Amino acid sequence: MAETSNLPKEPTSKLPPDDLQRKLALANTDAKSPHIGLAGDTYTILLTGKDTAGHFCLIDMHVPPGGGPPPHRHDFEETFTLLEGELDATFRGAKQVIRAGDTINIPANAPHQFHNSSSQPARMLCICAPAGQEEFFAQIGIPVATRTTPPPKLDEAAQAEFRAKAASLASKYRTEFLERA
Repeated sequence: MAETSNLPKEPTSKLPPDDLQRKLALANTDAKSPHIGLAGDTYTILLTGKDTAGHFCLIDMHVPPGGGPPPHRHDFEETFTLLEGELDATFRGAKQVIRAGDTINIPANAPHQFHNSSSQPARMLCICAPAGQEEFFAQIGIPVATRTTPPPKLDEAAQAEFRAKAASLASKYRTEFLERA
């Protein structure tokens, strides 16, 4: 008697065909990935929208003590997995501590911020979906040598120039800076 397969002969869903133009993307934090100094933190772009057909980007974030962005919101989802350390995450005005091993998702358009108030650096992976945030960081940040190289200290004039540039580009990258998270 012939063996029969338990698999259906016809597919049950109509998935599109494999896009053979897309290639496997390999992130290499030591060699190829750009390291961007931004507001005291260092962000390493692991996967860009070009790697994922615009679906998402993946960023390795090194947040030293005292680091973290100002309060903001944007119209895309943002998920963080904390690999090392701890951070204060403020979401719609409520602050909580997240620790290594925790994963949080910030819904699109929700006010939020994270801050490292500990004495140790924190490291997290950040997924933004859809992609685009990595382009904003590349536009306003400063290239640095490694994943943990701090950005150069900015004097008062350079800080004002940085804030003005970030504010002028924020709407292009679907981001809004806020007084509080």
